[in-house]
Amino acid sequence: MSEDYLSQPISLGSSSSADEARPNRSSATTSTFGTPVSPYLNYNPRILQQAQPEFIFPEGANKQRGRFELAFSQIGSSVIVGAGIGGVVGYYNGMKTTAALQQTGKLRRTQLLNHVLKQGSGTANTLGTLAVMYSAFGVLLQNVRGEDDDINTVISGTATGLLYKSTAGLRKCAIGGGVGLGVSAAYCLLQLMRANSNGSGLKFL
Repeated sequence: MSEDYLSQPISLGSSSSADEARPNRSSATTSTFGTPVSPYLNYNPRILQQAQPEFIFPEGANKQRGRFELAFSQIGSSVIVGAGIGGVVGYYNGMKTTAALQQTGKLRRTQLLNHVLKQGSGTANTLGTLAVMYSAFGVLLQNVRGEDDDINTVISGTATGLLYKSTAGLRKCAIGGGVGLGVSAAYCLLQLMRANSNGSGLKFL
């Protein structure tokens, strides 16, 4: 029994059809280096290619994560970023303070550690609180309005600024609301420019 016969797939058809297809299969199952290739690798790769990815979603479910699902990552990311920024600022302030007081050795290391921990925890608490407020307003608006769009983002940002500064007086409350409105509006504008750039070919930073 020849090696050429062993390299061919088993055919259930007639012997004549198998003999006719044998030369074509032998050429198809030979690589560019002349070594035989398994006949089971002889397939059309276009069969496995799909125009777009297919996912299975429950009936009536959205094809993207909602506000509630995104809230966990937003809150956690805000706390981590706040801790990092606060730690850097605390280290800088600690270096200036210990240098002004001419502290060295263990005393200086202790003071630096205190500055880093205090400033890092404070900033992480602030950004985490803002993220919780923003996420709560976003989830509430999504459930009330029945949709998730830029309007919810702007209203959530404005309400977060107003609520966070509500105990500092009317003037600071209005400033907080204005800051929240500006940040949320800038974010929505950036998202809109990115969406337009994907369609028109323009690139925005």
